Amino acid sequence: MTPQDNPPQPPSDENADLWLDPGELASWLSVVRLMTRLPWAIDARLQRDADLSMVEYMTLAMLSEAPEWTLRMSALAENTSTSLSRLSHMVKRLESRGYVRREPDPADGRFTNAILLPAGMDKLESAAPAHVAHVRHLVVDNLSGERLRRLGQDAERILQRIDSPAR
Repeated sequence: MTPQDNPPQPPSDENADLWLDPGELASWLSVVRLMTRLPWAIDARLQRDADLSMVEYMTLAMLSEAPEWTLRMSALAENTSTSLSRLSHMVKRLESRGYVRREPDPADGRFTNAILLPAGMDKLESAAPAHVAHVRHLVVDNLSGERLRRLGQDAERILQRIDSPAR
C-alpha cells in the first residue's frame, strides 16, 4: 500500500480542538520562526559589533538600571530568563573582562550580588547605539506605533500565562 492509497484523514470532530486550523498553524509557525530567528539575529550582530552576546548585553543593561548598579544574581537570572548556573558562568566571563564583579550581599550573605563596573558601563554605552539601531531596523521601524504597542501587550499576555502557576 502506498501513501497515495491511504491519504491522511482530517481529525475527527471529537478531536478537532487538538489541532490547529490552517490559519492558526500559519500564525503559530511565524511566531516560532520569530522566536528562533530574532534572538539569533540580535545575538549575531552584538557578537560582531561589540563582542557581547545578547544575554551579556542584557545583563549589563539591567545592572546599569539597578540602584548602585547592583542586583542579586538570582534576580538577574530571572530578569534575563537564564538559569542561575548559566548566568554564573556568563558573569564569570564578564568578570574576567573587567565588566562586573561579584560579592556577597551585605544584607544577606547567602546571596551573591553582581555589580556593574565602570568598564562594563563603558562597554554597554559603546555597544548601545548599534544595538538600538539594529533593533529599530528589525522590529520597531517595521511596525506602526499602534501595532508595536499591541505586540508588546500580546507578548506580556503570553508571558503572564507562562509565568502563572498551572491551574
